Amino acid sequence: MGWLFLKVLFLGVTFLGCLYPLVDFCPSGETRGQKPNFVIILADDMGWGDLGANWAETKDTANLDKMAAEGMRFVDFHAAASTCSPSRASLLTGRLGLRNGVTHNFAVTSVGGLPLNETTLAEVLQQAGYVTGMIGKWHLGHHGPYHPNFRGFDYYFGIPYSHDMGCTDTPGYNHPPCPACPRGDRPSRSLERDCYTDVALPLYENLNIVEQPVNLSSLAHKYAEKAIQFIQHASASGRPFLLYMGLAHMHVPISRTQLSADLRGRRPYGAGLREMDSLVGQIKDKVDRTAKENTFLWFTGDNGPWAQKCELAGSVGPFTGLWQTHQGGSPAKQTTWEGGHRVPALAYWPGRVPVNVTSTALLSVLDIFPTVVALAGASLPQDRHFDGLDASEVLFGWSQTGHRVLFHPNSGAAGEFGALQTVRLGSYKVFYVSAKACDGDVGREQHHDPPLIFNLEDDVAEAVPLDRGSAEYQDVLPKVREILADVLLDIAGDNTSRADYTRHPSVTPCCNPHHVACRCQATGWTDFPTGRC
Repeated sequence: MGWLFLKVLFLGVTFLGCLYPLVDFCPSGETRGQKPNFVIILADDMGWGDLGANWAETKDTANLDKMAAEGMRFVDFHAAASTCSPSRASLLTGRLGLRNGVTHNFAVTSVGGLPLNETTLAEVLQQAGYVTGMIGKWHLGHHGPYHPNFRGFDYYFGIPYSHDMGCTDTPGYNHPPCPACPRGDRPSRSLERDCYTDVALPLYENLNIVEQPVNLSSLAHKYAEKAIQFIQHASASGRPFLLYMGLAHMHVPISRTQLSADLRGRRPYGAGLREMDSLVGQIKDKVDRTAKENTFLWFTGDNGPWAQKCELAGSVGPFTGLWQTHQGGSPAKQTTWEGGHRVPALAYWPGRVPVNVTSTALLSVLDIFPTVVALAGASLPQDRHFDGLDASEVLFGWSQTGHRVLFHPNSGAAGEFGALQTVRLGSYKVFYVSAKACDGDVGREQHHDPPLIFNLEDDVAEAVPLDRGSAEYQDVLPKVREILADVLLDIAGDNTSRADYTRHPSVTPCCNPHHVACRCQATGWTDFPTGRC
């Protein structure tokens, strides 16, 4: 672990002020003007129906709707899992959780993270000469070598996990509501099992905690500010860049911003959507002003809305999972129903991605890794198999063909974490396991043998499965069984990883262990270097 000690020491020196923030923005003749830039924005718990361009009932996403009109909108785009950590791991590796080892969420006290033998998109692009930045929610391990700075990102500014996994002084809207962080020497206790009161939510800049607890009301502004700075300095340097943003929106708690104060009878969720839309608009505007012709912007979501948050959850649009809801359960986040993993997705690249095009290609968050690697002229790691595909031909309007098959893993609704419980084959959706769960809570798993099969072309609401005795059902079933057997055999012979999910309180992020809830004063924000070499 000598390399880790040296890197930690070197990064530590940067916070003295002379080298911060360890991002080489110096021009390189080898990479200048030759490679595209990439901005990947991942929304959190955003429903397919939250995007106005997807669903006419939504009126809160003017900037995203403008991006859709100026680029490509995907209507059959899917998260690789239906919850936070597995979905993000698949984005950065192009591999399902059964391969990369991340099958469920990491905790505040998690010792491990995304396995170290997994190669991230940032590491591949770093080797190809890119400067890499990550702003926002990470949720792939924060302790030691699992921190973003050690997973290929030159710069990191954000929260190490979901922003409901720690108390704040500005708790925001949640269901049920959680209390503010305790003050003084007496810790507060909450009767709600999902509230965190023992430790405040930390905000990192590289390896330093710069604020604990985070001020949620100003977080979106800070993210926009840091993203704009990163794009500015990277563009000025001439080096190609990757900026990956993990937004706090639309996960609860929804911040109590000025937008929320001016609701005039509108619900907080709509105010949160508008705040997120404004943030994305600021980033797009910066790209347009500095590197418009050579920057590919990809916007999507990590999973569907969190149904148990009631009025603070988003819209699944027409993907209502009626068969499931009639059984008494949720068809959204954590489940393999369409509402759990079909997410908004937009691509924007003036002059390269055609304008105002709607793509029906079956695509996935898994495809971001191989597509970006191909566009960057880099190479995929050769010692492992990937579940994503290079979607360049779809992006450039040359094809409408995406995946023939997609697999949807269990993300906590019922059964074994990561298990491939549902298979998509063309327009057919095949369920081997579903969950009888209420409002997103874990419930009793239901095994279907033979499986439930829906034809999404005729039944996007997944209301009525095909008759098991029909010719259509009998034609699809053997094909799906063969496909599932083949992928499980392929995974068994692949270079797979296993995440360390052990927990220990000593790894809890804490800038002041002597103060209740780890409270400490903000250290102040450090600007990027001026670009001098």
